[in-house]
Amino acid sequence: MIKREQYLQKLRGFYDSDLVKVITGVRRSGKSVLLSQVMQELRDAGVPDSHIIFINFEDLGYSDITDAKALDSHIKAQIADRAKYYVFLDEVQNVAEFERAVNSLRATQNVSLFITGSNGKLLSGELATLLSGRYVSTRIMPFSYREVFDYTGTDWRDRKAGFLDYMEWGGMPQLYNLQSESQYGTYLEDLYNSIILRDIIERYGFKNVDLLNRVLQFVIENIGGVFSVNSIVKYLKNEKITSSPTTIYRYLDAIEASLIISRANRYDIRGKKVIQFYEKYYVTDLGLLKLKRTSYEKSTGGRLENIVYNELLVRGKKVYVGEADGREVDFIAEDQSGITYIQVAETLSAPGVEEREFSAFAAVPDSYPRLVLSMDELDYSQGGVRHVHVVDWLLQEL
Repeated sequence: MIKREQYLQKLRGFYDSDLVKVITGVRRSGKSVLLSQVMQELRDAGVPDSHIIFINFEDLGYSDITDAKALDSHIKAQIADRAKYYVFLDEVQNVAEFERAVNSLRATQNVSLFITGSNGKLLSGELATLLSGRYVSTRIMPFSYREVFDYTGTDWRDRKAGFLDYMEWGGMPQLYNLQSESQYGTYLEDLYNSIILRDIIERYGFKNVDLLNRVLQFVIENIGGVFSVNSIVKYLKNEKITSSPTTIYRYLDAIEASLIISRANRYDIRGKKVIQFYEKYYVTDLGLLKLKRTSYEKSTGGRLENIVYNELLVRGKKVYVGEADGREVDFIAEDQSGITYIQVAETLSAPGVEEREFSAFAAVPDSYPRLVLSMDELDYSQGGVRHVHVVDWLLQEL
């Protein structure tokens, strides 16, 4: 087990805060492990086990806690004094109206609350209304390449050797405890099925599983490409399936909420505004592409783009797809320190690629840093634009 330091750093300052710590992430991305690491740090700081309350709502032992009242009563029954208690509720979305219990505990007890869920809508609706600024949120991702590198104990001299495997199989943590590609495939298939069944079909009550799979297949076949809901409707029509934009919106929203895909909005760099519709989507873990084989699955450049997008999320960036005067910049990465414009390519040595990637910045009107990432060993930096090997960039200290 490795410490998921980039997430712990975001949480440490809030361990004793009455702000609710909300952690979301795709199923099996390591939320429970992160909670265990937080609990261990609390124990190391002197918090007794009697003041740490942990419930995993996927454990049948807690199946009787089905609603907010039962949850509230269960927690309060374990509070025996006025000292602070640290309450960890894992996969809390399985409890009906859990929001009411979370808000009640926060308002009436001396507790520090940590909740996790495998649904991107955890902070929408009633929870956001009840807490209204009284929470901090963190999204946990599968292993970054830096984490894989540290977990496997790779020698720095061989830092690029395992990257092709990472591009192919992704970074779901449990994958790195398995021994063969057949085990990888079985594990990923089981993971995918559990997400489709438990996080989408059961949660949203969808009846048409075939339609759900076809919508997801379309998204994956167009990863990194611009498309609209009407594009999906047209695709389905060609497959002799009739559906409406409203239905597709519902299915697409549910797929995104399951956190197996992420949406990147386009941004007009000159106009300084988000462009509505025609967003881009990326998979949260590249292992999904092993199950849904497409032409994209064989695209090294596309996989690199997806990895860079996910890494930017891990680093806490707001990520947009840039557009200026008809030219597209792969990513605009923004945080409190500023903006970086990023282009991603497999190699710059192919005819015309170097000019294409560097000229993408020509219409950008400001002077924020520009970066090109590729798998080339040769340094192509030029004209104030920095070029870095993508593996070296992924392994940079954050």
